[in-house]
Amino acid sequence: MNFLTIGHRGVMGVEPENTLRSFAAAEEAGLDVIELDLHLSKDGALVVMHDPDVDRTTDGSGPIAEQTLDELRALDAGRGERIPVFEEVLDAVASPLQAEIKDVAAARALAEVMHRRNLADRVEVSSFHEEAIAEIAHLVPGVRTALIGSRYGGDIVDRAVEAGAGTLCLNIRRITLEVVENARKADLRIIGWVVNTQDHLRLVRALELDGATTDYPEIKRTGRFTA
Repeated sequence: MNFLTIGHRGVMGVEPENTLRSFAAAEEAGLDVIELDLHLSKDGALVVMHDPDVDRTTDGSGPIAEQTLDELRALDAGRGERIPVFEEVLDAVASPLQAEIKDVAAARALAEVMHRRNLADRVEVSSFHEEAIAEIAHLVPGVRTALIGSRYGGDIVDRAVEAGAGTLCLNIRRITLEVVENARKADLRIIGWVVNTQDHLRLVRALELDGATTDYPEIKRTGRFTA
C-alpha cells in the first residue's frame, strides 16, 4: 500500500485552515487526501470548521451552533476567505476527503449529503466519538470510518474494532509499537498525526504506518524518500 499524505484542514501551516483556499492548495501540492472538520450551524447547515466556536479562526465570536449560515458567511475566515459549507468543498476540489464529525447530529446531516451525492467511495468519516462513527455506519452502509485518538491508551484498538472502524488516526506523540502491533493484528489501517517535521516523518515511516496527516505540503515531497 502506498504511503498516504493527508492535508490537515487543507494545508493549515501555510493557508487559513478549513477554507477553500487551503483545500485548493492541498490539492495543488499533490496531497493524497484532504482532511476537514464539520459542525452544524443554528439553521442546520453543514459548515467546515474545527472549533465549536468561531473565535480562533475568524473575526467573529461565539458558538457555531448559535449562528445561522448567513451570519457565519459574513465572517472573515482568513485572507478574505469565508467559512465554506461541505458541498462547496466537494465542488471545489476533486481529492478524496476525510471528514471529521463531532457528534451524532453531524453524522445525520453528513449522511444525507453522502447519499445524495454518492460519496461512499470518496469520503472517509472520522471522529473521536464511537457513537458518531456507529451512527454514520448505520446510515451509510459501507462507509469507511476512522477512530481518532489523541490522549488514548492501549484500549484504542479494541474501541476501533467495536465501533467498526477500519482506520485509526493516532497522535504520534503517544503512539507505541505495542499499539501499532495490536492494530495490525486487528487489520486496521494506521494514520499518524500531526507530522510536520522530518523527525516526525522518520518516526511514522519507521513504525510502518499507512500515512501521515500534515500541515505542510513539503511532507508529500520528502515522504517518498524517507525511511
